[in-house]
Amino acid sequence: MVSVTARTAVKRLAESVPRSIVEDLHKCSLKKQTGVSLKNMMDFGSYPTERNLLISAQFLHKELPIRLAHRVVELENLPYGLSLKAPVLKVRDWYVDSFQDLRSFPEPTDTSDEIRFTELIRVIKLRHTNVMPEMAMGIWDMKQDLELSKKKGLNYLPELHQFLDRFYLSRIGIRMLIGQHVALHQPNPPPGYIGLICTNLSPLQVVHDAIDDARYSCMRVYGNAPEVHVYGDPNFRFAYVPTHLHHMIFELVKNSLRAVQERFAHLDVDPPPIRVVVADGLEDVTIKISDEGGGIPRSGLPKIWTYLYSTAPSPLASYRAGGFPSVLAGYGYGLPVSRLYARYFGGDLQVISMEGYGTDAYLHLNRLGNVQEPLP
Repeated sequence: MVSVTARTAVKRLAESVPRSIVEDLHKCSLKKQTGVSLKNMMDFGSYPTERNLLISAQFLHKELPIRLAHRVVELENLPYGLSLKAPVLKVRDWYVDSFQDLRSFPEPTDTSDEIRFTELIRVIKLRHTNVMPEMAMGIWDMKQDLELSKKKGLNYLPELHQFLDRFYLSRIGIRMLIGQHVALHQPNPPPGYIGLICTNLSPLQVVHDAIDDARYSCMRVYGNAPEVHVYGDPNFRFAYVPTHLHHMIFELVKNSLRAVQERFAHLDVDPPPIRVVVADGLEDVTIKISDEGGGIPRSGLPKIWTYLYSTAPSPLASYRAGGFPSVLAGYGYGLPVSRLYARYFGGDLQVISMEGYGTDAYLHLNRLGNVQEPLP
C-alpha cells in the first residue's frame, strides 16, 4: 500500500520538483522511522560532549529526511481534494524544501560540521512554525467545498482524521527532536534541564502558569474569567517537557473557562470555580480538570476529537488577513492535538461529561519516561 501511494506522489511531485529529488523522496518514504523515548533523550543528553552532539547530529541527519518524506507522500495523496488546496501545497513545499536542505548537507563528521548542521535544523524548525494555521486553512476550505456539495458527515471523515493524527503526531516528534538537539547547545542551561526536558518539573507550577495564561485569554474575550482552584502536592517533581504540559493544561482549562463563563454569564450568580487536581501515581501523573459548564451531550462526545468541529467562531479570517487569531478557541484542534501531545510520551487524554452539569478531563502522563514515540 505504501509503495503504491509513494509512486502516485512521485508522479505529482515531478511537476514541480527535479526528478532526482522526487526519486530520493520516494526512496526515503519507504524506510522505517526510528523512535526514541523521553528516557533515551535524558540519558543521551545528560552528557552533551562534542562526541555525543556529533552522534546526535548524525542520527538526525539520517532520521529527519525519512520522517519528512513520509509526510510529503501523505500530503500528496489526501482525500476530498485537500492536497490541491493552496495552504496544503504551501505546507508540502516547506517539507520538500526541508528535505532537500537535509539531503544536500553532507553527513557531519566533526564538530564544525555538527555546529553548521545544528544551525540548519534550527532554520528548518523556524520554517515550519505556521504549519498548523496553514493546514487549518486548507481543511477549512475543503470543509466549505464539501458543505457546498451537500456531503454529509463532515465531522466523521475517518481517513482524514487518521491522516491528521499521524501528521500532527509526526510534527510533534520532529520538533521535539530538533528542539532537543538545539537546546543541548545552550552554554548555560537552566538548572535541572536536559535540553527541553526538565528533570525536576513541578506540575503544580506549570498548572498555575497555564491557568494564568488561560484566564488572561478568557478575560480578553469575555471581560471576566471564573476562578480556578488547584489541589496537589506542591513538593512533587518528575521529569517532563514543560512546554508540552503547559500546552495541554492551557487547552483544557481554556475549554472549561469558556464553558463556565458562557453558561453563567447572564445569571446573577458567581460562576462556580474550575477544579484542577494533580495526582502522583507510581506509573502515571494524572491531572483532572473539572468544570460545571453544562457538559456535552453523549451524542456530541465523538465530535470533540475531530479536526473539523468547534463551537467557537473560526479565527482563520484574521490569520488570512495577516493578523493574529484569538488563541481562546475556534480551530477545533485543541483537544485532538492535546491528546497527541499526551500520547507522544506514552500518556493519554480522556474526557467524561455529564450533560446538564459539567465535564471532567483526565490527562495521564507516563511518569517512567520509557515509552517510545508512537511513530505514525
